[in-house]
Amino acid sequence: MTTSPASSPGPRRAPAGAAVLREDVTEAIRAAVFEELAAVGFSRMSIEAVARRAGVGKTAVYRRWRSKLHLVLDLVSAFAVQGLPAPATGSLYGDLRALLEVMAHLLRHPVASQVIPDLLVEAARNPEIAEAVRDVLLRSETEIAGEIVKAAVGRGELPVGVDPERALDLAIGPLYWRLVVVRGALPPGYLDDLAHAVAAALAGPRA
Repeated sequence: MTTSPASSPGPRRAPAGAAVLREDVTEAIRAAVFEELAAVGFSRMSIEAVARRAGVGKTAVYRRWRSKLHLVLDLVSAFAVQGLPAPATGSLYGDLRALLEVMAHLLRHPVASQVIPDLLVEAARNPEIAEAVRDVLLRSETEIAGEIVKAAVGRGELPVGVDPERALDLAIGPLYWRLVVVRGALPPGYLDDLAHAVAAALAGPRA
């Protein structure tokens, strides 16, 4: 049975009001966010200022991100270690050293060094922001630390029951303090020494 032209579906049309999100516009907005953060910081940044800097209407921004927080978190997550596999060097020291190298590179980046402290201040005031920041900044790192600890336990380098979050605290805490708070350069051999110290601390008296 043939289908009459009246009943034929024909080419599918986009729903009325649907917008195609142009990638060049998205990238222009991201670049504008970076520049605006460098100029005024997170607390003073506004969607309107970002839109002006990007040369778009603020509606174009809201089509992509529902708030200033989500816009900035998207930018920060691009520089986080999300999606990276856990190091697999064959030793606890080697895995910790590789993780520290990645994190040092991240914390030296202008986005991280300027934006993360601002976000942490906002997180202290707002539980919703705190949860979002933890999700972006800690989830992937904690998962990687968990894989490092699991592999070290399997090789007999660590006892069963070592907390991956403690491993992350011991490794990243000193690095964050030096690069983001003090904003000092890392002395030669700093990452090597820190990786050895963290491995020894996690191993406990057996080390």
